[in-house]
Amino acid sequence: MRRIIAALATVLLAFPALAAAPTDADTRAWWRLIGQLSSDAMQGRDTGSPGHARAVDLVIAEFKAARLQPMGDGGGYRQTVPLHEARVESAGTSFAVRQPDGRTTPLRFLHDVAIRATDALPARISAPLVFRGYCGAAEVGADVAGKIVLCFGGRRAGMPGAAARLDAVAKAGAAGLINIDDIGYTEEQPSWFWPVAYARSIGRRGAAPPTHAALPVIRLNAAALPALLTGSGHDAGALLAAGVAVQPLPGFDLPARLEAELTITQRDFTSDNVLALLPGTDPALAGETIVIDAHLDGYGIGEPVNGDAIYNGAFDDAAYVATLIRLARARAGKGFRRPVLFAVFTGEEKGVLGSRWFVDHPSVPREQLAATITLDAIRPLFPLKILTVIGSDQSSLMRNVEAVAAPLGITPRPDLEPVRGMITRTDAAPFLDAGVPAIAFMFGYDPGSPEEARFRTWYRTRYHKPQDDIGQPIDFTAALAFNRFFDALTANVADAPERPALVKAATDGRPPGR
Repeated sequence: MRRIIAALATVLLAFPALAAAPTDADTRAWWRLIGQLSSDAMQGRDTGSPGHARAVDLVIAEFKAARLQPMGDGGGYRQTVPLHEARVESAGTSFAVRQPDGRTTPLRFLHDVAIRATDALPARISAPLVFRGYCGAAEVGADVAGKIVLCFGGRRAGMPGAAARLDAVAKAGAAGLINIDDIGYTEEQPSWFWPVAYARSIGRRGAAPPTHAALPVIRLNAAALPALLTGSGHDAGALLAAGVAVQPLPGFDLPARLEAELTITQRDFTSDNVLALLPGTDPALAGETIVIDAHLDGYGIGEPVNGDAIYNGAFDDAAYVATLIRLARARAGKGFRRPVLFAVFTGEEKGVLGSRWFVDHPSVPREQLAATITLDAIRPLFPLKILTVIGSDQSSLMRNVEAVAAPLGITPRPDLEPVRGMITRTDAAPFLDAGVPAIAFMFGYDPGSPEEARFRTWYRTRYHKPQDDIGQPIDFTAALAFNRFFDALTANVADAPERPALVKAATDGRPPGR
């Protein structure tokens, strides 16, 4: 309790304009749960870690106390997901730029450079560098065999995407690909996300390897570009400015080589989803299950930021696991008309692994999955006046949102920054791909408003960082408002006379349900 009180004081000092400590018992209980789930004792709840297992135990205990029925493997609450990890270890890994005269400039692993981890990576990289602009197929050309191709890693309209760059470079016989951060991508400024927590890739055990798995794919902090361009006659600032402006970029060879030593490890392991059912009350709707979900995993322990190496994941996503628990406790076994499946997924941060496993191995027949409402990093940083609805145009669920939001004084809006692809980055995506209506949310704001500034500051200083902890700013009144909205929305969808329906194609462009 002392820690919770101290954390509340820290919040108020850090952001005095926000609401005072929660005054209602429900929000106080919610906040205590967040404190437990995101405490240092949980070690960031990394997928498959001991801390994640402890958090699973806590969630199961809460669901049992709420009289939810187990819906996992073998009659229990756990659904076990088999996983495989490739990791490039910090110990023994180094990167450097070597000039023709033998001088070397080290690049800090996870600060200046990061690398896609695969089982097939070489232990040593040594190759000359070339720059090929945006790295469209025509730009890469046929003269890069055995060389590492440096590309402006565009993430905006009119630029080749990451997959297109990789394919062009691999087909040309290159020895590697370096993507320079697109600093013009202001929706999520790349500089906000250094240092990188670690270099790991986790996927379903036995799955096919990633495309061009043996080709090193390296991410370069734009601030480190001058080290690679030394002696080339080209200015890093001018190249970056041209890339930001989507102007033509030159292609040229560099005098330097990239040299790297990689320590690569791999392992098989498991991690658990938690699945629990609140049975429905209407036999005619027993075959229409509503899923409400949040993800339990965080980033775990990674590269320290300001001396802190535990990525606690309080808002992302302990807060909304707590919201599910709080709703289950409030219902105390009293069902809605439709069954409601409480799903706490693992592996979201590693590529929506737990939710995809569940959709492929559902604990009710897939055709009985009527809809899902996903809660992920909603961020109550300011009053809840606008709610961004992720996936608003993909199903009839937007009508349910509008019906619930209006009397609460909340204006629902579609995502105004679709370039970020948020719907594909949440646990809603596997459901949509399977033809199941799904939505997710974020607190919304008007462009240029103080609320937007607060949101961007949070992204810059706390998103996927150790600073997403119990001591951060929070508007408790806004949190209470969202939790009440979520309660009402769950009831609206679960008690509605009509089953939700898709209204457009799934997230990957395929027809719904295929």
